[in-house]
Amino acid sequence: MTVDAADAPGRRERKKQRTRDALARAALELFTTKGFEATTVDEIAEAVDVSQRTFYRYYPAKEDVAFAVQAISEDHFVEALRARPAHEAPFEAMRNAMLAAWDTIEEAVGEVVPVELHMRTYQVIESTPALLAVRIRRSLETEEKIARILAAREGLDLDTDPRPRIAVAAFGSAMQVADRIWNARGDHSREAIRAIAADCLDQLRPAVAESWRT
Repeated sequence: MTVDAADAPGRRERKKQRTRDALARAALELFTTKGFEATTVDEIAEAVDVSQRTFYRYYPAKEDVAFAVQAISEDHFVEALRARPAHEAPFEAMRNAMLAAWDTIEEAVGEVVPVELHMRTYQVIESTPALLAVRIRRSLETEEKIARILAAREGLDLDTDPRPRIAVAAFGSAMQVADRIWNARGDHSREAIRAIAADCLDQLRPAVAESWRT
């Protein structure tokens, strides 16, 4: 009995996490089949057999659940960047972290949603103006976090040295181009976005440092 009582908070947290994950999974299934705007909070809650009030206990708005797995993916990249060897130059560290994060994305999101559903969600976000606006705001917040990691790696003062923010802005722009190319093509797999992103990053330095006419 003592063991059960001690484990009660842990069981409650696991139950809450299961409900949170189930809501995210149901929401993304609905968003990718019906569309974000056409899906209601009631439909998401009903799919998990909970009340609307329960939904709002976990997610303040429909936009928040749309980015629930995206947030896991972003955190996965940030942790991959933190794990890069100290000898890697900033841009090299970001590129290698991106590749490593895509290689292990199933480990990050697989317990919540299938990777294939995660990939389809990118297309929903790109085609939904309301979600694009949220994505831009989230991207700026993530870029600032990455810039601070780079500044710490290089021993720089981010408030006086603009290089980390410039590097991250360039990296983020290349990723946006990769997203657009990936969305325009027929292959929407994880392998495709990984390859396109790597190519865009590899094209970045020549694009800004060399003459295009040679």
